[in-house]
Amino acid sequence: MELTCIMTPLSPDLLECLAAIVEEGGFERAARRLSITQSAVSQRLQAMEAQIGTVLIVRGKPLRPTPAGRLLLKHAMQVRLLHADLQQDLQQLGKGTPNAVIGDERIAIAVNADSIATWALPAFSGLVRDGLPLEIITDDQDFTHDWLREGEVLGCVTTLKRALRGCKVVALGAMDYIAVATPETAEKSCPGGLTTHSVRQLPFIAFNRKDDLQSEFVCRALKLRQINLRHRFVPSSEGQVRAVLAGWGASVVPELLVRPLIANGTLVSLCPQFHLPVVLYWHCWNLDSTVLNTLSKAIIDAATSVLKPCVQEKPSCAGNSFD
Repeated sequence: MELTCIMTPLSPDLLECLAAIVEEGGFERAARRLSITQSAVSQRLQAMEAQIGTVLIVRGKPLRPTPAGRLLLKHAMQVRLLHADLQQDLQQLGKGTPNAVIGDERIAIAVNADSIATWALPAFSGLVRDGLPLEIITDDQDFTHDWLREGEVLGCVTTLKRALRGCKVVALGAMDYIAVATPETAEKSCPGGLTTHSVRQLPFIAFNRKDDLQSEFVCRALKLRQINLRHRFVPSSEGQVRAVLAGWGASVVPELLVRPLIANGTLVSLCPQFHLPVVLYWHCWNLDSTVLNTLSKAIIDAATSVLKPCVQEKPSCAGNSFD
């Protein structure tokens, strides 16, 4: 269906209503967030759809935006950035309220769970203290990119290198992954270290069913083309480590996360001669925004101070900088 020409600007209230429906996953939760009735949420969405001339939300379980809805969702995120930039500019002029949060609007980014568990959170502390209404969405590092593609976040930390249209990307550095277990588990299941025989008997704790890092590590360490591992699933980086400590099996986790436990002997590396470096990238919209540039610089500075350096690459969009 072709979109009709929009003759009048879209109301910020309508855009924020659409964003609330998608972010909250339903009309009732969106109504609570916006402090209006569920009927009012439906009416605002219907008004937007009438103005645009097409359906914006697929009413299913779960709710999801249509292609037109994703475009407007991205526009809503851009409006939020403009508001946040305005707030910062007013504060610098001395006419804004310090630490003001602009309604219930959110500046959303997607960050992989392992980065949150290791280096990422300190990057945001100063910004949050200054009042940035930050929302961090977590996913596997290979899938945070999807949130940016769908227009639901303005930036993401991911393993994918190629920039989306209208976005820019910079390499953050490499995070080393190692396979760990308790000394008792290692002695019982693989006393000689990881072998093609022992890994078939040893359960591996993965983040979720999308997590193929466990198999990738084993295949590279043992020079195998593919392998089927016994998996148990714990959707938390720290939870994976706790499961390993409880004797559930082994897990491939960031070396940064378990370095103290390796040092004091609580955990052991099952393949000390091998580590798997995973290069991370920061992607964000190619917009001239003070808030977005500040957020990007904080992430880049925090990552490069902790992660291993990789080959320096220029941002995909020439002429743009995070400085």
